[in-house]
Amino acid sequence: MEEQSVAQKDRLEQIRQIVRLEKKVVVANLSNQFGVTPETIRRDLEKLEEEGLVVRTYGGAVLNQTESSEKIDFVKRSETNVEEKRAIAGIVSEMVPPNASIGCDASSTVMETLKYLSEREDILVLTNSVKVIREMERSRFGILSTGGRVNRQSYSMQGGVARSTIQEYHLDMVLISCKGMSMEGGIFDSHELEADVKKSLIERGHKVYLLADHSKFGRVAFMKLTDLEQIDVVVTDRKPSDEWMRLFSRNHVEVYYS
Repeated sequence: MEEQSVAQKDRLEQIRQIVRLEKKVVVANLSNQFGVTPETIRRDLEKLEEEGLVVRTYGGAVLNQTESSEKIDFVKRSETNVEEKRAIAGIVSEMVPPNASIGCDASSTVMETLKYLSEREDILVLTNSVKVIREMERSRFGILSTGGRVNRQSYSMQGGVARSTIQEYHLDMVLISCKGMSMEGGIFDSHELEADVKKSLIERGHKVYLLADHSKFGRVAFMKLTDLEQIDVVVTDRKPSDEWMRLFSRNHVEVYYS
């Protein structure tokens, strides 16, 4: 029975408030509280997971603690470590070969890189970034959209449609960023659905470039994105420590820094 005393939009907002207050929710309890079926609540929780607010569990969901503390919208991220990102972008832009097909995530660092490439008519960019599609429309390079469900906070497209689109292409280069890198754990990100898109890009890339400023080193985030051995090139804004350089060497990762 789907008769609702509370409209879906209002129900979702109330569930958000409950999650933030109680840190976890149970499907059965929410079903009784709002007078809707458990399946309706599961769909609500799926939407909240796509937003990055919760992580679904058996019978309910819990507050995504890492995401709630780390998630910063694109505008704020683009205003953080600006000089470092530009330094990285300048290095990467010099590495793009003629007629390259480039897979790009929705990170602000990759966005900076594409600004450097705006006059390149010979390259083709496949991206899940809404910002790139909107703001780079006057650039000379070609742009392909992955499609998918739009996350308004990160200005990115996510989900099965985005991943399926990526699987249709072979990419000469893949440019991604991350939320952290650990010597023991690999590469980390803070949003599961965004990480899924990045994993698809990595799978289709001939050469994978990780763009990460110095603040990402030694930092762990919500979920593992990939192992270091899946990365071909790391570009950062300052020389990593000798210990990091030895680790990169053991994993055959090229390192460039400003």
